[in-house]
Amino acid sequence: MISQYLLMFITAFGAATLLPFYSEILLVAQLNAGLSPAWLWVAATLGNTLGAGINWWMGMKLSHYSDRKWFPARKSDLIRAQNWFTRYGKWTLLMSWMPIGGDALTVVGGIMRISAVPFFILVGIGKGLRYALVIGGVNAL
Repeated sequence: MISQYLLMFITAFGAATLLPFYSEILLVAQLNAGLSPAWLWVAATLGNTLGAGINWWMGMKLSHYSDRKWFPARKSDLIRAQNWFTRYGKWTLLMSWMPIGGDALTVVGGIMRISAVPFFILVGIGKGLRYALVIGGVNAL
Protein backbone atom coordinates (compact mmCIF):
# COMPACT_ATOMS: atom_id res chain seq x y z
CA MET A 1 0.00 0.00 0.00
CA ILE A 2 2.88 2.38 0.75
CA SER A 3 4.11 1.83 -2.80
CA GLN A 4 0.90 3.45 -4.13
CA TYR A 5 1.57 6.62 -2.13
CA LEU A 6 5.22 6.56 -3.21
CA LEU A 7 4.04 6.33 -6.82
CA MET A 8 1.85 9.41 -6.19
CA PHE A 9 4.85 11.25 -4.70
CA ILE A 10 7.12 10.37 -7.64
CA THR A 11 4.50 11.27 -10.24
CA ALA A 12 3.74 14.60 -8.55
CA PHE A 13 7.47 15.30 -8.26
CA GLY A 14 7.96 14.61 -11.95
CA ALA A 15 4.93 16.72 -12.90
CA ALA A 16 6.62 19.78 -11.40
CA THR A 17 9.81 19.32 -13.43
CA LEU A 18 10.73 18.83 -17.08
CA LEU A 19 9.29 15.34 -17.12
CA PRO A 20 5.95 14.79 -18.87
CA PHE A 21 3.94 13.57 -15.88
CA TYR A 22 0.31 14.39 -15.09
CA SER A 23 -0.23 13.79 -11.42
CA GLU A 24 -3.94 14.65 -11.35
CA ILE A 25 -4.79 11.63 -13.53
CA LEU A 26 -3.05 9.27 -11.12
CA LEU A 27 -4.55 11.07 -8.12
CA VAL A 28 -8.09 10.59 -9.43
CA ALA A 29 -7.41 6.94 -10.27
CA GLN A 30 -5.99 6.27 -6.81
CA LEU A 31 -8.92 8.02 -5.14
CA ASN A 32 -11.32 5.89 -7.16
CA ALA A 33 -9.35 2.80 -6.07
CA GLY A 34 -10.11 3.69 -2.45
CA LEU A 35 -6.76 5.02 -1.24
CA SER A 36 -6.75 7.53 1.61
CA PRO A 37 -7.44 11.07 0.36
CA ALA A 38 -5.40 12.54 3.21
CA TRP A 39 -2.30 10.46 2.47
CA LEU A 40 -2.65 11.03 -1.26
CA TRP A 41 -2.85 14.78 -0.59
CA VAL A 42 0.33 14.62 1.52
CA ALA A 43 2.21 12.57 -1.09
CA ALA A 44 1.08 14.72 -4.03
CA THR A 45 1.66 18.06 -2.30
CA LEU A 46 5.07 17.08 -0.95
CA GLY A 47 6.20 15.55 -4.24
CA ASN A 48 5.01 18.45 -6.38
CA THR A 49 6.47 21.05 -4.02
CA LEU A 50 9.86 19.33 -3.89
CA GLY A 51 9.78 18.90 -7.68
CA ALA A 52 9.21 22.65 -8.00
CA GLY A 53 12.37 23.02 -5.92
CA ILE A 54 14.29 21.55 -8.87
CA ASN A 55 12.94 24.38 -11.05
CA TRP A 56 13.85 26.93 -8.37
CA TRP A 57 17.40 25.54 -8.21
CA MET A 58 17.67 25.59 -12.01
CA GLY A 59 16.52 29.20 -12.08
CA MET A 60 19.02 30.10 -9.40
CA LYS A 61 22.00 28.22 -10.83
CA LEU A 62 21.35 27.74 -14.53
CA SER A 63 19.36 30.79 -15.68
CA HIS A 64 21.99 31.63 -18.29
CA TYR A 65 20.83 28.46 -20.10
CA SER A 66 17.20 29.62 -20.39
CA ASP A 67 17.37 29.50 -24.19
CA ARG A 68 18.09 25.74 -24.20
CA LYS A 69 15.40 23.18 -25.04
CA TRP A 70 15.89 21.26 -21.79
CA PHE A 71 15.28 24.33 -19.64
CA PRO A 72 11.99 23.82 -17.73
CA ALA A 73 10.25 26.96 -19.02
CA ARG A 74 9.82 28.58 -22.41
CA LYS A 75 11.23 32.06 -22.87
CA SER A 76 7.73 33.55 -23.28
CA ASP A 77 6.60 31.92 -20.00
CA LEU A 78 9.71 33.26 -18.24
CA ILE A 79 9.02 36.80 -19.44
CA ARG A 80 5.38 36.59 -18.32
CA ALA A 81 6.42 35.17 -14.95
CA GLN A 82 9.10 37.83 -14.46
CA ASN A 83 6.47 40.50 -15.12
CA TRP A 84 4.26 38.92 -12.45
CA PHE A 85 7.21 38.87 -10.05
CA THR A 86 8.01 42.49 -10.75
CA ARG A 87 4.43 43.45 -10.00
CA TYR A 88 3.49 41.11 -7.12
CA GLY A 89 6.78 39.83 -5.69
CA LYS A 90 7.23 36.47 -4.01
CA TRP A 91 3.47 36.14 -3.42
CA THR A 92 3.29 35.17 -7.08
CA LEU A 93 4.55 31.74 -6.02
CA LEU A 94 1.07 31.01 -4.64
CA MET A 95 0.06 30.71 -8.30
CA SER A 96 2.65 28.01 -9.04
CA TRP A 97 -0.15 25.43 -9.22
CA MET A 98 -1.38 26.85 -12.55
CA PRO A 99 -1.07 24.40 -15.45
CA ILE A 100 0.19 27.13 -17.79
CA GLY A 101 3.00 29.27 -16.44
CA GLY A 102 3.10 27.73 -12.98
CA ASP A 103 6.40 25.91 -13.54
CA ALA A 104 7.85 29.09 -15.04
CA LEU A 105 6.98 30.95 -11.83
CA THR A 106 9.07 28.49 -9.83
CA VAL A 107 12.00 28.93 -12.22
CA VAL A 108 11.69 32.71 -11.96
CA GLY A 109 11.58 32.35 -8.18
CA GLY A 110 15.10 30.99 -8.48
CA ILE A 111 16.18 33.62 -10.99
CA MET A 112 14.87 36.31 -8.64
CA ARG A 113 16.82 34.66 -5.78
CA ILE A 114 13.82 34.02 -3.53
CA SER A 115 15.21 32.24 -0.47
CA ALA A 116 14.29 28.61 0.18
CA VAL A 117 11.99 28.99 3.20
CA PRO A 118 9.47 31.43 1.68
CA PHE A 119 9.74 29.64 -1.67
CA PHE A 120 8.79 26.23 -0.29
CA ILE A 121 6.09 27.63 2.02
CA LEU A 122 4.35 29.63 -0.71
CA VAL A 123 4.69 26.94 -3.38
CA GLY A 124 3.54 24.27 -0.90
CA ILE A 125 0.42 26.29 -0.06
CA GLY A 126 -0.46 26.77 -3.73
CA LYS A 127 0.17 23.16 -4.70
CA GLY A 128 -1.60 21.84 -1.60
CA LEU A 129 -4.70 23.89 -2.39
CA ARG A 130 -4.77 22.57 -5.96
CA TYR A 131 -4.63 18.94 -4.82
CA ALA A 132 -7.24 19.64 -2.13
CA LEU A 133 -9.56 21.01 -4.82
CA VAL A 134 -9.01 17.96 -7.04
CA ILE A 135 -9.69 15.62 -4.12
CA GLY A 136 -12.74 17.66 -3.10
CA GLY A 137 -14.05 17.57 -6.65
CA VAL A 138 -13.67 13.80 -6.90
CA ASN A 139 -15.34 13.31 -3.51
CA ALA A 140 -18.22 15.59 -4.56
CA LEU A 141 -18.95 13.38 -7.55
